[in-house]
Amino acid sequence: MPDRSGLRRQPIEPWRPTFRPQRHDVAYLDRFVDAAMQVLERTGVKVLSERAVAVFREHGAGFDAERRIVRLREDLVRGALASAPRTFVLGSRDGSCDLDLASGDTYMTSDGCGIEVIDWRTGERRASTKADLADITRMLDYVSSIAYWWPTVGAGDCGLTAQLHELDAGWNNTVKHLQGMVQGEREARFAVEMATVIAGGPDELRLRPPLSDLICAVSPLVIDRDGAEAALVFAEAGVPVVLGAAPSGGTTAPATHAGFMAQAVAEVLALVTLVQLAHPGAPVFGYAIPGIADPRTGGGRHSLDGREPALDVDLVHHLGLPSQHGCGGGTDTESPGTWTEAAEVASSLTMAARSGSELVVGLGLTDNGRLWTAEDLLLDDQLYHQARYSVMGVALGDEEFALDVIDAVGPGGHFLAQAHTRQHMRETFVRGLTCEPDPGGGYRPPLEVARERARDIVEHYEPEPLDEAKAAALRRILAAADAELKS
Repeated sequence: MPDRSGLRRQPIEPWRPTFRPQRHDVAYLDRFVDAAMQVLERTGVKVLSERAVAVFREHGAGFDAERRIVRLREDLVRGALASAPRTFVLGSRDGSCDLDLASGDTYMTSDGCGIEVIDWRTGERRASTKADLADITRMLDYVSSIAYWWPTVGAGDCGLTAQLHELDAGWNNTVKHLQGMVQGEREARFAVEMATVIAGGPDELRLRPPLSDLICAVSPLVIDRDGAEAALVFAEAGVPVVLGAAPSGGTTAPATHAGFMAQAVAEVLALVTLVQLAHPGAPVFGYAIPGIADPRTGGGRHSLDGREPALDVDLVHHLGLPSQHGCGGGTDTESPGTWTEAAEVASSLTMAARSGSELVVGLGLTDNGRLWTAEDLLLDDQLYHQARYSVMGVALGDEEFALDVIDAVGPGGHFLAQAHTRQHMRETFVRGLTCEPDPGGGYRPPLEVARERARDIVEHYEPEPLDEAKAAALRRILAAADAELKS
């Protein structure tokens, strides 16, 4: 639906690799899974939800009541894994942007949980708001690199119900699938009610869920109450749950690659086992994103030693689950358009494009995932497409081989006068932010071009509006949530 500037939503362009490197054999992956199984059976996980403990105990898991430690036998874990579906569909608001996980495509989203923005009107750096997220969501709806929505920045002005207000900002400003970050049983029930409105009913919600949700363990080896109980609510309703772990080597996990990866797999397996024991067949993803702490500060930074960046994907697939991969972009630098940002984002996107993961997160934030700038998404969007083209195959028809054209030109000639050249040259040379002609000669600075285009999208692009009856229903649900959860 065009607006006054004629801007139309770009069609989603996922990664469709024609090849993937053979990275890990079964025996190699089994070593990690065996180690994770030992952690679950010997060390166990601390479970802070009474409801989750009841599920585990009902199915024969060991429980140390004094320490709240649940120990899981390998046969229990593997039995739970066997009930989880390998593929399913993530629905969109109107059906136009559904994501089929059986397609072999890899779908991208933004980075998430940013807490600050550079205001594109004033240049001020400040805390993010729901209105900022609404503006950002319109950009996410527009660009072709973004296949599904994550709350790129938090609705910091909405208090205890911020996660629900983030979903409201999402559904009012994009038709794409939403992945929320809702925690807590009551909060999850409100989110399911909102998703049911968007889907058109509980049966439609199960068939084409327009919402998924991310739930992570607390490293090391803790399943917290709010995460566990939200996951169980979503699974009961048929809302897909991304079950994740993000331990940091040296602080919340061992400081060795094998150690922190084994712990991450154990934490994911504990959550998957909980959900599948309670609701067999519930759609879930695995999401293992271990990192290493900077020994100087204890904080997370990009390390030169980014060994085996797609190992998490292979391990999750080895477990029989679809994957969400967390290394598709992201940078430590504060300023967009720098060498550091481009190097970090480009290298991670190149690996992510070849990872085979169903979902990948990571575009649009700087300063180690804290800061949003409007131009940064478009800079990352260009790097995304460079990675996309790098894994695309080459068409092999007679038109593409152009043997008749080569024969017509012959040795020593040139192809500029050929109709074939006029037809294909513009589609072969794809002009990016670095190739915007300057009227005075040469090319314009890419950062300047990105800022100009980003501002135009934020200010002028109008996404397909949400049906007013559904928008009003969301407002009523939010008002009820605010009254109950903030009291």
